[in-house]
Order: sequence, then structure tokens, then C-alpha cells
Amino acid sequence: MLEATGPASTPSTPTRRISARRTPPTWLVVALACAGQFLVVLDVSVVNVALPSMRTDLGLGAQGLQWVVNAYAIAFAGFMLLGGRAGDLYGRKRMFLVGLGLFTLASLGGGFAQESWQLLAARAVQGLGAAVLAPSTLTLLTAAVPEGAARARAIATWTAVGAGGGAAGGLVGGVLVDGLSWRWVLLINVPVGAVVLAGAVRWLTESRGGERRRLDLPGALLVTTGLATLAYGISQTESEGWTAGAALLPLLAGLVLLGLFLLVEARTAAPLIPLALLRLRSVASANVAMLVSGSSMFSMWFFMTLYTQNVLGYSPLEAGLALVPSSFAVILGSKAAPRFLPVLGARNVAVLGALVAAVGFGWQSTMTADGGYLTAIMIPGVLMMLGAGLTATPLASLAISGAAPGDAGLVSGLINTSRTMGGSLGLAVMSTIAAARSGGEHADPAALTDGYALVFRTATAILVVAAVLMWAWLPKAQAKD
Repeated sequence: MLEATGPASTPSTPTRRISARRTPPTWLVVALACAGQFLVVLDVSVVNVALPSMRTDLGLGAQGLQWVVNAYAIAFAGFMLLGGRAGDLYGRKRMFLVGLGLFTLASLGGGFAQESWQLLAARAVQGLGAAVLAPSTLTLLTAAVPEGAARARAIATWTAVGAGGGAAGGLVGGVLVDGLSWRWVLLINVPVGAVVLAGAVRWLTESRGGERRRLDLPGALLVTTGLATLAYGISQTESEGWTAGAALLPLLAGLVLLGLFLLVEARTAAPLIPLALLRLRSVASANVAMLVSGSSMFSMWFFMTLYTQNVLGYSPLEAGLALVPSSFAVILGSKAAPRFLPVLGARNVAVLGALVAAVGFGWQSTMTADGGYLTAIMIPGVLMMLGAGLTATPLASLAISGAAPGDAGLVSGLINTSRTMGGSLGLAVMSTIAAARSGGEHADPAALTDGYALVFRTATAILVVAAVLMWAWLPKAQAKD
């Protein structure tokens, strides 16, 4: 699972209060920040079980289905670092309100979409709102809670809520689709968002970062547009082939836009991603490893949902329940990884996680059109996501340990961006592979299973390569506490 978390600001980030309003109860600030984080993370996974229903209702093709997921993920990751900068410059409370407002309105628009393009546009705006909202959830919390044990507990609560949002997505989506309709996986955000907005206006206190920097809007637009264009070009290869102009032109345009992004980052005074950071071995290697491994792991939820519903005939609720053990496995892996770090070292734990995930993906690649729950869904799913959890924590630790303390928040945001972007591009590639093998979206269950199985075999190979890459490139030194 792609476990989305906003870019972290370090707990010691200096802030200054700019509001004379009476300080609200700390628990209330924590609750509001966690509610915002829960909505952002929940929306990464909640739509997965609704995909078959969306396709039937709106006539979405195979490419359209992947863009229901990717439109959100690419906008979210592409603007996440910019959202953190905007909070420092214009105020965390203000950006929390702007982000949550955008997210809520886009959810309303998506819930009432009558055409596929309307749904995809709404998902992209949701991702933009999430990118503005997510960084503020943690910085507001750390500004409100004093350093020490209380702040550690508050951050732990925030982390657990984020993980819980990802884990609950499949189940919540299944309940809503089965009991109401697919539209409610989006519309449910509206009343919740309105309540959180009202509470934030009334109770949150404004704060800003100690350092005022110019927003790198050109950089954010270039990287987001470049990656979206690249993903579109990859998806076009499914129907047009790799040598057709309809695929080559967007592929080349995406690469050009990403090249321009690097040029802008090298020349601007306040870059979105300071390129000097990428010269650090720990930062560069951990981000590349996260991007490569994320390109495989993110696709698991998408294809497992399609397999359970399109092949095995599960209802949306049954599909959501079927993936609950996998959801909790990623939490278990994330929580277990810190216990292994002092013993095995961060590099070894990351390699171990990638190999455990590879075993799960390899097992899943043996799927059949009449597979049983225990051996065709639960056990391989648990292995895949246990490995994902074991991999993510040490990679983040290694990246942050190699950067200066003042850059820890930026590096945290960068590692999350790498994971999400890797997942988005990986999903575009995997969808093309599945469609090419199965013969299209209207194939029979046996052909669909063959296409999905090829995806999991491909992901297995990528994860083995990722494990080798981690072993060779990640620093041997254990991450600092």
C-alpha cells in the first residue's frame, strides 16, 4: 500500500504565534490535525474498492480507472513540498483551511460527477487540496504541543491515525459502495470536512515558520505536469504501442518537462528540492530505493481489488474485508522496523523488507481464476504489505540521518514524494502490462487473471532489483536516532 503521509516538519521547527486568540485545548488541536490527516490518507485507498462500480456507471476504460487513482496521487505528491512551503510563508492554519476547503469541494464535485472527465478533474483537485492540507496537519500539531513526552505522544497519535486511514480505506469504501453507491466514497468527505473546517476556524491558532522563503511555483508545476504527462504517455502505449506518436510525444514531453524542472531547481534561489541534498549518498540512495520499490508496492491494492471483484466475484464490501489483514500488516511492519534497526541496521532491514515483499508478490503471481481466499489473497497480501512496512521506515531513517537537522522536514517530504510518484508511474506501467496480456478490459476472468499475474511477476522482479540496489548503494552506517 501506498501509505501516504504529509511532509513532516521537524518537531523542533521554530514557530511564532501570530494570533491573540485564546489558546485552544491541546487535545482539540491534536484532534483537528489528526482528522485532516485521516481524510487525506483515507482518500488514497478508499476509492480502490469502488473502481469497478465507477467503471460501470461512468463508462471508464482501463486507462480511466488507473487515472482515478493517479490523478489524486500525482497532484498530491507533486504539490506536497510546495504546500509545506506555503504553510511556512502564509500561515499553517490558513493553508489547513485552504487545503481542506479545496479537498471538500472537490469531493462534492466528484461525488456528483456525470462524466468520467469530471471525476478525474475532481480527483486532481482533491490531490491539490491534500497537498496543501497534509503538511499543515503536523506543523500545527507540533506548534501547539511543547517538546518532550507530550509532543512525542501527539506525533505518535498523528502517525497512527495516518496508518489507520490507509488501513480503513478498503473497509470503509466497501461499506459505502455496498450500502449506498460509489459516489459516497467521495461524498462522505463533505460533512466530515465541513465539521473539521468549522472547528479549525474556531479553535486553531495561526503559526508560521521562522524562515520566510519564496514559493517555487514554477518548480511544482513543472514536476507535476512532467510526471502526469509521462504517466499519460505510458498509459497510451497500451493501445498505441511504444513507437506510435500518440505515446512517444507525451513520453518525450514528460522527460523535457522534468529536465526543465531540474534546470529551474538549479537556478532558483529557493528551490522546491535543493539539488545539493541529492548529492548526499544517504538521501539520493534512499529516495531512489523508495521510488523503485514504491513502483511495485503501490499497484498491489489496485490489482488485488480488481482481482477480487472482476475475477472472484466479491462484492465491494467483501473485497474491502478481504484486504483488511494486508492493511494491518503494513502497520505491523512499520511498527516492527524500529525494533530491528539497532540490531540489523537500517540498510539490512530495508533489504529484508524488499525481499519479504518479493516473496509475497511472487506468491501472488501464482493466482488462478478460482483461487481460495487464504492462499490467493490473505497470505500473499500479508507478506507483500509486511515487507512494504519493513522497507519504508529504514529508508526514511537513512535519508533523514544524512541531512542537516534543518533539512529533516524537507527530506521527509521528499521521501514521501518519491514513494507516491514511484507508485503513480508504476501503476501506469503495470496497467499497460496487464491490459496487453489479458487483451483488454472486456476479457474473460481467466484472461484477466493472466494479466494480473504478469503484473505481480513483474513487481517481484523489480523488488529483487530494488533489494540488490539497496544492498549496494545504501550507506552501511545505522541511521542516527
